[in-house]
Amino acid sequence: MATRKENVTAQTETSKRKTEATDCAARPAAATKRIPQAPAPAALSFQPSAFSPQLVIREQPTHRLSQCEKLCQKNKIPRINNTNAGGCDRTIRGIRGRFVFRSLCLASALLLLFGFWGPMPAGAQAGPAGTQDLSKNPEWFPRFYRPYQRRSMPDPQLSNSPIVLQLVSGGKLRLSVADLRAAVRENNLDIMSARYAAAFADTDLLRARGGGAPRGGPGIQIPSALFAGAIGAGLGDAGGMGGFTTAGGITGGARQVFVRPRGSLDPSLLLNFSYDHNTVPLNTTRVAGIPTVTTDTTALQGRYVQAFVTGTSISISYNNQIQRSTQQFLLFSPAAVSTFSFQFTQQVLNGFGRAANKRFLDVAENDLGIARESLRVQVSSVLARAESLYWDVAAARESIRVAEASLTVARQLFENNRMREEIGRMSRIDVVTAESEVAARERDLALARANLQLREADLKNLLCKDMDAMLGAAEVEAIDPLPEPRDADIPQLGGALAQAMRERPEIRQVEGDIRNQEVAVKYADNLLKPTLTVFGVLGSAGLWGDRLIPASVGGAVVSLPGGLSSAMRQVWKFDYPEYAFGFTLSFPLQNGSARADSARARLERKEAVTALQQTRNRIGLEVRRALISLTQAKSQVETARTAAALSARTLAAEEERLMAGVTTSYDVIRRQRDLLSAQLAEVQARAGYARALVELGRTMGALDK
Repeated sequence: MATRKENVTAQTETSKRKTEATDCAARPAAATKRIPQAPAPAALSFQPSAFSPQLVIREQPTHRLSQCEKLCQKNKIPRINNTNAGGCDRTIRGIRGRFVFRSLCLASALLLLFGFWGPMPAGAQAGPAGTQDLSKNPEWFPRFYRPYQRRSMPDPQLSNSPIVLQLVSGGKLRLSVADLRAAVRENNLDIMSARYAAAFADTDLLRARGGGAPRGGPGIQIPSALFAGAIGAGLGDAGGMGGFTTAGGITGGARQVFVRPRGSLDPSLLLNFSYDHNTVPLNTTRVAGIPTVTTDTTALQGRYVQAFVTGTSISISYNNQIQRSTQQFLLFSPAAVSTFSFQFTQQVLNGFGRAANKRFLDVAENDLGIARESLRVQVSSVLARAESLYWDVAAARESIRVAEASLTVARQLFENNRMREEIGRMSRIDVVTAESEVAARERDLALARANLQLREADLKNLLCKDMDAMLGAAEVEAIDPLPEPRDADIPQLGGALAQAMRERPEIRQVEGDIRNQEVAVKYADNLLKPTLTVFGVLGSAGLWGDRLIPASVGGAVVSLPGGLSSAMRQVWKFDYPEYAFGFTLSFPLQNGSARADSARARLERKEAVTALQQTRNRIGLEVRRALISLTQAKSQVETARTAAALSARTLAAEEERLMAGVTTSYDVIRRQRDLLSAQLAEVQARAGYARALVELGRTMGALDK
C-alpha cells in the first residue's frame, strides 16, 4: 500500500515539473529578469528538475540572433527551442572571455620564446673566458631573458701576443729575463690551459649559488661526504605543478596534509597552460543527468618555489581554470575556479642552518682559492723551466765561444807546425797531430752549435703559442749574462724555510682542502640528527560562473552572470579559506649510514691534515736541497774559474817551451785540451749556479711574484 502511494506521489511530481517547464518555455522573453553580478546567496540551492541547464536561446533581433548562432555553431554550444537575450549575452561574454584568456597565455608564450632566441646583449659578449666573471649571472631586469641564453665564449687566441713579435728583430730574438717572464705568462699554452681550469671554479661558484653541487676540476677535489650518497646532487628540487583543490567538485571535506621541502637556492617559476576536451560515457545518470558527459577545460597554473640556506623553503601557487560541461545538475557552467596556496616548510633538526644548506657554496668559495693556487703552481713550474732553459741557451752560446776560441788556437798550432816542417825544424807527425786536433775542435764546435739550437727550440716552445716561420728561424740572443756568484744570493736556512712555508701555493692548496673537509664534517654531523620538518599551508579558493536558476510556477527565470574575475575576488577576499599546519618526523632506528658517513668525513679530514704535514716536509726538504745546490754551485764556479786560469797559464808556458824546442807539439795539444775542458767546466758551473738560483726561487715561492 505504501509503495502504491509513493508511485502516485512520484507521478504527481513529474507532471508538475513538466507543467512548470511548459509554462516557462511559453513565457515571453520580457519575463526573463536579469540581475547584476553579485555573490551567490549562501542558502541558494539548485534542485534537479526537468529544466535543463543547457544554454537556452530565445528570440532576439535578427542581427543579434545571427551573431549568437554563428558563435554557438563555431564553439559547439547546444541550442534548444527558442532564444533568450540573457543567454545570448552570456554566450558572447563567455566566448570573449575565453578568447582573452587564451590570448594572454599565447602572448606569455611568445615572450618566453623571444627570451630564449632573442639577441644576446653586447655587454655579455665582451672578453675571453679568462677576463669574464663566470661566478655571476647577468642582470635579470629589464632583459628577463638573459639568464636563459648561453654566455658568449670567444675562441681561444692561439696566435702569439704582440710582445713576442716585438722581441724579434733582424732575425734575432733578443731576450732578457724580464722579457722572458712576460712572454711566457702571455703565451705559454700550459699556463693558458691552467687559466681555463681556474675558470672552472668560477662556474662551480655560480652553480653552488643556484643550489647545485660543484663539479671540481684539476687539483680540486670535492669531499664525498657532502653528497650524502647522491653523487652530483644539489640542494632541493623545483617540484611538479600539482593540481587544483577540491573547489569546483561535487564533494568537499578536510584531508590529511603532507608538505615536503621543495625548491633550490635559485628561485624557480613554473608555468603550465593546458586545454583538455574530454568525452566520457557514464554508467548512471543519477549524478550527471545524462549518459555521456563532454567537458572542456582550460587551465593556467603558476608556481614560485625557493629554498634558503636556513633550511626554509616556500612555495606560492596561483591557479585558474575555466571548465564547461554538459552535466545537467551543475551550479555553474562554464565554471571558473581560482585557487591560491602558500606553503612553508622549515627543517628543525637534520638540514637546519647554514652549515648544512650552505655547504656547496662554502666549498665552491674555498675552491676559488684552491684554483688560484693551482694556477700559481703551474706558473711557477713553467717559469722555472723557462728560466733554466734561458740560462742553458746563454751557457750554450758561451760554450760555442769557447769552442771557437779553442778551434782558433788549434788552427794556429797547425799552421805553425806546418811552417816549421817546411824549414825542417819539425817532423811530419807533429803536423798531422795538429791537423787532427783541428778536426776534433771543429767537431766540438758543431756539437756546441747543435746543442744551442736544441735549447733555443725548447725555449721558444715555452714562450710562444705558434712556432711560425719567422720565430722558428730567429736566433735567441740572451741579453742578460750568466750571474756572478755572490754571498748575498744564499739566504739563511731559517728565513728561507719561513718564506717557503708562507708563500708556497702547495701549502695553501692543502689548507683549502682541509677547510673543505671541515665543511664536510659539519654536514656529516648534521646528518646524524633525525629529520623533523614543520610546515604550514594557507590557501584560498573561488568558484563562480554563469548560473541559470529555474523559477517557481508563475515566476521569472533568473540569470546570474559571472566569470573568472568573480572567482578571483573570492580568492583574494578569502571567502573559502584553507589553512593547515603540522610536522613530519622520521628517524632511522640504527642510523648506521649516517654514522658511517660521519666517521668517514672525520677520517678524510685527518688524511688532509696528514697531507699538509707531508707537504710542509717536502717543501722543507726542497728548500734545504736548493740551498745546498746553490752553495755547491758557487764553490764550483770559483774552483772552475781558478782551474781555467791555471790551464791558460800552463798552455802559455808549454807554447813557449815549444818555441824553444824543448817540448813536443803533442804536449801543447794536450794543454789546449785541458784548457778547453777547464773553460767548458767554468761555463757549466756558471750555468749550474744560475739554475740553482732559479730553483731556490721556486722552492721559496718567489718565482711567480
